[in-house]
Amino acid sequence: MPLDHSPPQTSPTRADNDVDVIIIGAGISGISAAYHLQRDCADRSYTIFEAREALGGTWDLFRYPGVRSDSDMHTLGFGFRPWSSTTSIAQGDQILQYLRDTAQQTGIAAHIRYDHRLVAADWDSTTARWVLQVEHGGQRSVFRCNFLMVCAGYYSYRRGHSPVFPGQETFTGPIVHPQQWPEDLDVDGRRITVIGSGATAITLVPALADRGARVTMLQRSPTYVVSRPRHDRLSARLTRIVGATRAQRITRAKNIALQRFTYRTSQRKPDKVRSMLLEGVRNALAPSIDVDTHFTPDYDPWTQRLCLIPDGDLFRVLNSGQAEVVTAEIDTFTETGITLADATHIDADIIVTATGLELVTLAEADFSIDGEAIDFSQTWTYRGVAYSDVPNLVSTFGYIAASWTLRADLVSQYACRLLNHLRDTGTEIATPRLRPQDHDMARRPWIDGFSPGYLERMMPRLPAQGDREPWTNPQDYRIERRAFLKGDIADGAMVFDRVRS
Repeated sequence: MPLDHSPPQTSPTRADNDVDVIIIGAGISGISAAYHLQRDCADRSYTIFEAREALGGTWDLFRYPGVRSDSDMHTLGFGFRPWSSTTSIAQGDQILQYLRDTAQQTGIAAHIRYDHRLVAADWDSTTARWVLQVEHGGQRSVFRCNFLMVCAGYYSYRRGHSPVFPGQETFTGPIVHPQQWPEDLDVDGRRITVIGSGATAITLVPALADRGARVTMLQRSPTYVVSRPRHDRLSARLTRIVGATRAQRITRAKNIALQRFTYRTSQRKPDKVRSMLLEGVRNALAPSIDVDTHFTPDYDPWTQRLCLIPDGDLFRVLNSGQAEVVTAEIDTFTETGITLADATHIDADIIVTATGLELVTLAEADFSIDGEAIDFSQTWTYRGVAYSDVPNLVSTFGYIAASWTLRADLVSQYACRLLNHLRDTGTEIATPRLRPQDHDMARRPWIDGFSPGYLERMMPRLPAQGDREPWTNPQDYRIERRAFLKGDIADGAMVFDRVRS
C-alpha cells in the first residue's frame, strides 16, 4: 500500500487550540493513529501532543545496552509501511529511525507538539468537546477537541518500578534502573549484578558481557525463554524469489499466524509447550547449568510473557562463563554487593535493577465529565479500546502475546470508522453504554489468564471485562480484525447522539 503524503484538511475558521481530534503520544500508537486519520478521515484536523522532546516513545526513552525489539519487526512494523529489512529482531536505534522516517515521509511530524503534557481532560456535554489542560514550558494552556485518542502506552516515562531492597543505602557503587541508564556508565571490567528475569534483564546480560563486564543475572524466579534468529531466512529467500513487497506481506502473515498459533497452543496444551521450550534450553546450555533451577518457571507458558533470545546470545555468554545466573531470594544489599537468603554473597561494582515498569492509565492525566471525576476502574471495557459512559474517547493498548503494532493499527482503523459514522449520521457523540441485557454481567479482569507482576499491579485501576461482546477484551488478532474492520459500528452498545440545545 503506498504511503499517503497528503496532509489532512483543516478547518480555516477554527483556532489552533481547537481541533477535531487530539492524539496523546507520538510513539508507535500515536503515529499509527495519525496515519490512519490522514488516510481515512481527511476532513478532520488533528494535533499530536508528545510529553517528551522527541518522538518514538519506548524506542526513544530506553537507552540501556542492547535494547532491542522483543517481537519480530515484520509485525512490529506498521501495516501501512512494512519493515523492509530481513533483520527480524532489530536494535532500538534502528526502530527509532524507522519511526522518525515514517513520521517525516507521511507529513505526521509537522503535527507533533513536543513538550506538551496532558494534565487533565474534561468532557463538556454542552459543546460535545474535550477540554484539555496541557502543560508546556512550565505553563498550562487550554485545548479543545471533539474526539480524543490516548496513545501514550501503559507505563510511566518518569520512573521505572524500583522496589526498595534492605540495606541498599549501604551499597557503595551505582544502583541503576534501565529506564534511567547513564550515558557515561563504564562497564568494562566491572562486576555487574542484574536483578530481574524479564525481557530487559535477558537483553542486558549478554550486552553487558560483550562490553567486557562480568555479569550475574540474579532472579527470584525463572522465566520461559526461547531462541530465535535475528534474521528471517524465509524473508530473505522470498525477497529473491518474489520481490521485496510480496516477501514482506508473506512474512508478516506467516509471523502473525505463528504468534497466534503459539499462544493458543500454550493455552490448550501447556505441558507440551513447556516440554518443547525446556528441551530447547537444555540443548543450548552447557550440562553444568541447572535448567530445572534457573529456566523452569512454576507457571504455564504464556501465563507471563515469553522472553526472546536472538541468536541464543544469553546462552552463549552463560556457556562461556562471561555471565552466570543465580536463582535466589535477596536478604540484603551490602557495601560490596548482595547477600542472599542462604548467606551467599555476590560481589558487585554496579547493581542494575531490571525490576520492571511503573504502570499508569491514560497518560497519568485526570479525566472527568462535566467536572465529575471518572474512576476508570468502575467502568466496563468496550472491546478493549473504550470505556462505558465515557464519550468520544479511544485508547490504545497492544497485544500481550503478539506485536503491539498489530493492535495499534486495528484500533486506529476502528477509531476512523467511528469518526466517519459520526459524520455520516450527523451525530457528534459516541458513547459506549450497557444495554438492558448487560446489567447482569459478572466483572472479570481486563485481561484474563496473564499474570506478570506489572499487570497485576495495574489491574485494579483498569475497567472490567464482561462475559459477552462488546464488553470483552479478547486479545486475539483474528477475532479483533473482524470486529474492528468489519463489525457493525452501531451495535446497540455504542450510542450515537447530538448536542442537545
